[in-house]
Amino acid sequence: MLIGGIFSFHNKWEQPTQTFTSGPKKGECISLNLREFQSAQTMVFTIEEINNRSDILPGINLGYKIYDTCGSVEMTTRAALSLVNGYGENTISVHCSKPDTVQAIIGQTSSSPTVAISTTVGPLQIPVVSHFASCACLSDRKKHPSFFRTIPSDYFQSRALAKLVKHFGWTWVGALCSDNDYGNNGISAFISAAKEEGICIEYSKAFFKTDSRDKILNVVEIIKASTSKVIVAFVAYSDFPFLLREMALQNMTGFQWIGSESWISDVNTANAEWQHILKGSVGFAIPKANINGLGSFLTKLNPASNVSLYKEVFETIFQCKFLTQEHFDMKQLCKGNESLSQVQNIYTDVSDLRIASNVYKAVYAVAYALHNSYGCSEKENGQEGAIACTKLTDYQQPWKIVNELKKIRFTTTTGEDVFFDENGDPAARYDVLNWQQGKDGKTVFVKVGFYDASLQTHLQLSINNKSIVWAHNKAEVPVSVCSPSCPPGTRKAVQKGKPICCFDCIPCAEGEISNITDSISCIKCPPELWSNEKRDTCVLKVVEFLSFEELMGMILVSFSLLGALFTICVAVTFFKHKDTPIVRANNSELSFLLLFSLTLCFLCSLTFIGQPSEWSCMLRHTAFGITFVLCISCVLGKTVVVLMAFRATLPGSNVMKWFGPPQQRLSVLAFTLVQVIICVLWLTISPPFPYKNMKYYKEKIILECHVGSVIGFWAVLGYIGLLALLCFILAFLARKLPDNFNEAKFITFSMLIFCAVWITFIPAYVSSPGKFTVAVEIFAILASSFGLLFCIFVPKCYIIILKPEKNTKKQMMGKASVKEF
Repeated sequence: MLIGGIFSFHNKWEQPTQTFTSGPKKGECISLNLREFQSAQTMVFTIEEINNRSDILPGINLGYKIYDTCGSVEMTTRAALSLVNGYGENTISVHCSKPDTVQAIIGQTSSSPTVAISTTVGPLQIPVVSHFASCACLSDRKKHPSFFRTIPSDYFQSRALAKLVKHFGWTWVGALCSDNDYGNNGISAFISAAKEEGICIEYSKAFFKTDSRDKILNVVEIIKASTSKVIVAFVAYSDFPFLLREMALQNMTGFQWIGSESWISDVNTANAEWQHILKGSVGFAIPKANINGLGSFLTKLNPASNVSLYKEVFETIFQCKFLTQEHFDMKQLCKGNESLSQVQNIYTDVSDLRIASNVYKAVYAVAYALHNSYGCSEKENGQEGAIACTKLTDYQQPWKIVNELKKIRFTTTTGEDVFFDENGDPAARYDVLNWQQGKDGKTVFVKVGFYDASLQTHLQLSINNKSIVWAHNKAEVPVSVCSPSCPPGTRKAVQKGKPICCFDCIPCAEGEISNITDSISCIKCPPELWSNEKRDTCVLKVVEFLSFEELMGMILVSFSLLGALFTICVAVTFFKHKDTPIVRANNSELSFLLLFSLTLCFLCSLTFIGQPSEWSCMLRHTAFGITFVLCISCVLGKTVVVLMAFRATLPGSNVMKWFGPPQQRLSVLAFTLVQVIICVLWLTISPPFPYKNMKYYKEKIILECHVGSVIGFWAVLGYIGLLALLCFILAFLARKLPDNFNEAKFITFSMLIFCAVWITFIPAYVSSPGKFTVAVEIFAILASSFGLLFCIFVPKCYIIILKPEKNTKKQMMGKASVKEF
């Protein structure tokens, strides 16, 4: 049973110019690829190993037919058709008695040629198992129904590369790819996954090994002009040297390369003349494996065989030529007995088998599929462990092998579990490799982590950052961002016309914070909190109220107590001189009541200081309203008494009997009772209450007393104002009544000050912020109280204490010395 193989033993196919004057000239394959030859030899080794086993395909020998495509898609298609049709010249052959048509095809290495193979043989249901074609496009079962592979799809690698870039905090990267199915599909999937991870691509350029030098130089110039320091290269190992050679000529170093599996483990790329450019590269590679016996098999190559390719291998490795008529004069001739076991190169090196391991698994997958399709199983009545195939025919239908490949599951000698999913893909597992310089100066591939798509999302990628050596042998992770990260307290604002990774850091507004790096928006603080200076934490707002401890509070308390003390002193003075004419002439009972109410007025201002509470809010306004009405009622009573006293001096007047002490007390009580009723209604319907004012200051909470019912508040003030206005009018009318000591003059002065204070209080109260509102109210209370005290009682105290000689009835009644006010 034949298994076909398609490999690209040569990197280039040179097609001579056809003149059309003679027969077509045959092309020539040049530039031997030892890595591909190792893969083909691995296929031969695996087939021979299977043939030597009795537990797989007993009684059936596997043969092989392998074609060289010389790096050409055209030659690849021709090889596929030759394998399917059973004719054509083969590079390596084993004669079999069975039909030449192959049961399956192993290959190819690159994705674009493999697409050509799969498209060609897919309608015939001939299975194609690739060991290195990783293009995600090959997972499309409608287009490639018979395709399988032992290398993971680039869909997984692209997403893994995006996770790798995100893991190191890079958000601004460049992207390069081969201009073929492998590169274009891979980098497209990477860019899509990178956008999901918040990574921006500064540039994305594709190139191919057959491109002109000018096109390659254009890619080099784009890299040179870029600001990103990380380059993701989804490039085939055969294309990469053409770009690296130009970069080496311009000494372009310092970039951090992130590689795909095609070149990250390629020895030729790692130890070539551009090694210094790629130093520190990180990328994903196929997990390596150990294949027992392969090393000795590779070194048994016999150039004396009739396979011309073997001679070319010896000529390439030992830099010699076998004697022919064309080279008879050459000094360095190949002897044919050179030992490959003494040579260390990409062909003989079996210490890092990655691609060869995939070839090994691909051949075994086909063998197991054939084994199952031929009905091979243990004999029921035979010797224990014996295997027999019950459906042995000259040729097995290919669709049966395809069906068996979908179901197979086996374990390799290295313990790796091999199976294919519904798309013909294996489990996605990669090693993370880092290029480090060894003691001999050559590049060493150091495993620094792994990626396993079968694990949970947060466990898929595992990397030991400390073991990585970066570009220029730096120990720290390089930085590659379009804009520096925005610290907490700021937010990102995308720059116009640029990718989202290019942004400005805008400080959060007052009252807003961002407590994470690279926040896209600021969070508004809760109502009772405010942003700190750095805008990264919400802190409690400063609570403001007029307290006893602050300077303003102390001053107002001092004046309040001073006013009350002074009022008490005046009352004591009046009490001691209560029998003197000046005290008796000014209605001593109302005077003492007025002094008592003034004392309460001074003291009620203390209720406005301190943290507002329910009782203080209700007390401060009602106490203020009632005490001031009591005070004004007394002043009003004294004013009416003065007016009526002069009316009583008229002949036949009997008016004083209506304004005696009982009537005075009753009037004061009546006026005060009205205010008490207003206050009771106010407290019953909608009383004042403590309130956190967060509207005036955004950064402060003002603790104040809300008036509750606005009507009740202004009713209290309005009533006080009405009494004060009435008192002022009556005092003004009585100011020129004949008397040496007319009290109406001083009452007029006091009411003038009182009205002026409370008229100016209203706009000041409305416009004052925070605790100053309370301070204005206290100032109005103290100012009006001091006005009444000074204007009404200081002149009397002056005479009582300093001018006792004027404190006589004669002086009080004297008219000669009456002066107009």
